[in-house]
Amino acid sequence: MLSACEPFVDDIEDMVASHDPTSFQREFSRQSVVPRVRRRKEQPPAEELQADSVIPGTQKVWMRTWGCSHNSSDGEYMAGQLAASGYKMTDNPSDADVWLLNSCTVKNPAEDHFRNSIKKAQEQNKKVVVAGCVPQAQPRMDYLKGLSIIGVQQIDRVVEVVDEAVKGHSVRLLGQKKDNGKRLGGARLDLPKIRKNPLIEIISVNTGCLNACTYCKTKHARGVLASYPIEELVERARQSLQEGVCEIWLTSEDTGAYGRDIGTDLPSLLWELVKEIPEGCMLRLGMTNPPYILEHLEEMAKILNHPRVYAFLHVPVQSASDSVLMDMKREYCCDDFKRVVDFLKNKVPGITIATDIICGFPGETDKDFQETMELVRKYRFPSLFINQFYPRPGTPAAKMEQIPAQVKKQRTKELSALFHSYNPYDHKVGERQHVLVTEESFDGQYYVAHNKFYEQVLVPKNAKFKGKMIEVDIYEAGKHFMRGRPVEDARVITPSISQPLLKGEVSGIPQKLKESCQNGFHAPLASTALIGPSWRLDGEGLKLLSVGLALLAIVVFFVFEKLH
Repeated sequence: MLSACEPFVDDIEDMVASHDPTSFQREFSRQSVVPRVRRRKEQPPAEELQADSVIPGTQKVWMRTWGCSHNSSDGEYMAGQLAASGYKMTDNPSDADVWLLNSCTVKNPAEDHFRNSIKKAQEQNKKVVVAGCVPQAQPRMDYLKGLSIIGVQQIDRVVEVVDEAVKGHSVRLLGQKKDNGKRLGGARLDLPKIRKNPLIEIISVNTGCLNACTYCKTKHARGVLASYPIEELVERARQSLQEGVCEIWLTSEDTGAYGRDIGTDLPSLLWELVKEIPEGCMLRLGMTNPPYILEHLEEMAKILNHPRVYAFLHVPVQSASDSVLMDMKREYCCDDFKRVVDFLKNKVPGITIATDIICGFPGETDKDFQETMELVRKYRFPSLFINQFYPRPGTPAAKMEQIPAQVKKQRTKELSALFHSYNPYDHKVGERQHVLVTEESFDGQYYVAHNKFYEQVLVPKNAKFKGKMIEVDIYEAGKHFMRGRPVEDARVITPSISQPLLKGEVSGIPQKLKESCQNGFHAPLASTALIGPSWRLDGEGLKLLSVGLALLAIVVFFVFEKLH
């Protein structure tokens, strides 16, 4: 049997050998139990705190998430399971006993922040658990040695991993979830979670993708496409709406490829989802690559025109040069992208098309870059994500001949200047719009709402507007937002079919379990197959359990004596 001092353990199951006695056998191995009355000694408070500190589930956990909305959803699930199991989630890293760092591998700066956070945690003697795409793709990195790792498909076992980290063990769970040999989308969708915004539910429809882009490190972590069944996604949306959510985001590495591995497609999923969304609630689609949306353009246009679906689509082009796209292995040409944009703009008037562009990809010539500039001049994208190319270790693009850093910076600067040279919302001043209010602005001065086209509208910070759909008159426009004045006596739609959860409240916990938590017990542990509740006790609960076991031992002893 491995000792508690062993620096590395492959998995939770290795902690107990098959020949070791069970807790039941240890409890009743003696032939007789003679209770003895002993005088209790007063224990100093410091010793009581020290004893409690080694009980998993009583510690404070601080979590930091980098990256995309898929990663954000994973973080919400991990926070929910930890809170449901008794851990206290805190916003103060200094106050935490454990740091859970949920990483992103898309760009070098994101990984640099992640690595620096690990170093900072270790300097403060914090327990560290890492998750996300970086450790999944490169678990043998030197700076990850000795750390516990949660794989991207193992987030339903976060409680087990944190438990072992608290006890000083190093555990790594990096496996894939499969059913009869077929890869699954990931952890169950009905796990407890803490939404960063109680009004917004992020649902991952699939994990992985069908592409092999030469610059992408995410594929190394998320793997090939694996989709969730439609019925599970619809049920998750239904549960979210019952918890007061008024906006649902669909996310994945490529939503357009959804269902190709399970015999269905994205439009089929969307038509089922909109049946569940009540008036005033909105559905937002995630990123889709051009090849997988081309064959569904007619159906997608109908769905994006639906009153409860944002007329918004994120379609990354990355470059307008076909030769660069070929080197990237993007599996489409610039004309394919233009066909998607032109068709949707024609069939969905006012639609917002967001896109991504990489500046300075290996082999990009001045001519290639100018083609990208012309594309932006033509479409004047209201939302444009500009990324300077960073070679990610282990990708084919990292082995290509690189463009000088100063050239990459200059092209990034030129494209950014072009993007900021136009204001996409000036013509909307004077319009009357319906907007859904879901967030607070960064400066805390306004509430943030979105109109049908998922354009940002700032409205007065009036508590009665939060989570409601209201009517506003647009009186000012900026580069990234508009300002709206609420229309007097206009109808205010309350889309939520129930009261939203409080900030920090755990989603997906049955009422009986919530009541049990309030009485000293904690909710079920997150395991790969929850058959029944597996309870965790706090310090007071453990004392009560000890008294109960002692009384049970006495009863067993007297029954045994009477029978013999």
